[in-house]
Amino acid sequence: MYGNAPVEPGSQPPELSPEERKVLRRDLESVAAETRDLLPGEFVVGSEISAGANGPSATVAVQPPVGPIVSADYSPDVDEGVEMAADERSDIARGLAASAALQVKRSFPDDQPPAQ
Repeated sequence: MYGNAPVEPGSQPPELSPEERKVLRRDLESVAAETRDLLPGEFVVGSEISAGANGPSATVAVQPPVGPIVSADYSPDVDEGVEMAADERSDIARGLAASAALQVKRSFPDDQPPAQ
């Protein structure tokens, strides 16, 4: 057995049912929409659900106008339900917006004078 193997040989990672996928997609869209509301229009926000070696994974990402992409990953526990709590969605959105704004700030030198 390999030391980094996430699942036992022969076993399959959990998969989302169509209803669970719909709930997770709705929650991701909610996070993305709240993140968009917190940022100016120059920031691009997107989300996706993917199947990983450990099961489903959800990602919300922000591309600032300058600087690298920032993202937040969420791995739902399929056994306990995939729905995200409202405060968790809000925390993710605020954290992403803050991180994206920080990336823009870091893209400009500290000694640059403000635009006139």
